[in-house]
Amino acid sequence: MKLPSLNIQILLGAIFGVAIGLYFHQLGAEHRVAQGGLYASGLVGTLFIDLLKMVLIPLVFCSISVGIANLSQHQQMHRVWVTTLIFFVSSMAIAIVLGMTASLYFKPGSGLQIAMFEHAMQNFEAKQLPLSEFFAQFLHGLFVNPFTALSQGNVLAVVMFALILGITLVMGGERFHHIRALLQEALEVIMQIVGWVMRLAPFGIMALLIKLVAVQDIAMLSTLAKFVAVVVGTTLLHGIVVLPLILYLFTGKSPLWFWRGAREALVTAFATSSSAATLPITLRCAIQHLHVKPEIAGFVLPLGATINMDGTALYEAAAALFIANLIGVDLSLAQQLIVFLTAMIAAMGAPGIPSAGMVTMVMVLQSVGLPAEAIAILLPIDRLLDTLRTTVNVQGDMVGSLVVQKLTLQR
Repeated sequence: MKLPSLNIQILLGAIFGVAIGLYFHQLGAEHRVAQGGLYASGLVGTLFIDLLKMVLIPLVFCSISVGIANLSQHQQMHRVWVTTLIFFVSSMAIAIVLGMTASLYFKPGSGLQIAMFEHAMQNFEAKQLPLSEFFAQFLHGLFVNPFTALSQGNVLAVVMFALILGITLVMGGERFHHIRALLQEALEVIMQIVGWVMRLAPFGIMALLIKLVAVQDIAMLSTLAKFVAVVVGTTLLHGIVVLPLILYLFTGKSPLWFWRGAREALVTAFATSSSAATLPITLRCAIQHLHVKPEIAGFVLPLGATINMDGTALYEAAAALFIANLIGVDLSLAQQLIVFLTAMIAAMGAPGIPSAGMVTMVMVLQSVGLPAEAIAILLPIDRLLDTLRTTVNVQGDMVGSLVVQKLTLQR
């Protein structure tokens, strides 16, 4: 009997995961069946995430080093680097403008009283993170002992060391061709392992979605319904309209073609809420299904997973305006501009892990004098919204790789 394609298996896994999660939610947390099912889902989901994390660091290290070395053969390294950064900044700027415009128009939070959330805010202690301290920590985290970075899973530091190593291999020329060949073979081995891990993806995604849906606080979602609607609506607008439009204008590729090729990565991003954990699958989809050249994908996608966060930037800007409405503060145009800039900086510095945006959002709130403790209001709904914004983050990375390839190598 022939099994359906992996794409279909993952889609079916996602559907069953949502359905079973809803069933467990109705049974209640105390029900024996729900407890057993959630325990099993936790085991399977954690195993899937751990397998992806296992290959993540060696994959990032090899793909960027090999990507830079191969790009040098096309004499396109400078153009690829500049085009990539311009795309990342531009797409995040568009996302932030969307989120802020919708928040200013619909004014979520204006009908609520902050007293409703005093208990949650009292039990939450926000770590103060001034802009100067954020920059100091960000720069300090760029250059770390490579062995320490590899062992601790510090993706940003691994990216920086891989960039430096790749440039060194290029400058060394033929003297280092053995190292280049070794890294190329290592990358091929890791991609083979990723292919094996993907066979478990339908079960892993189903397990993750069962747990996600089953433990959601529906009452809190209804209380913050207007804010949730604004964030979900603008994030979907960016993912379904803006990014596909950019893709079509620059490459001529249709959104349906893109979604068919990117489906595995997008569903995995939704289930894991981690652009870093999804990176092995993102690279696989970009190279095998979207036909991005390995040297472009190997450079753009790992870098994008660390600094290109369209969904996170949109969410942080919208959340800042929501909290301002909640406490009755009208932000001036200058303060809105500060929110715009700090949301972009904070999103670029947010690690690609679940709910990482909540850590850097403190900086966004503090930049315009809003109470950092108000983050506690968003914690119950953050995990659900994180699924959607992570999906858009990963989509932006893949669209970026296609646009960069069109504007550079194919000229």
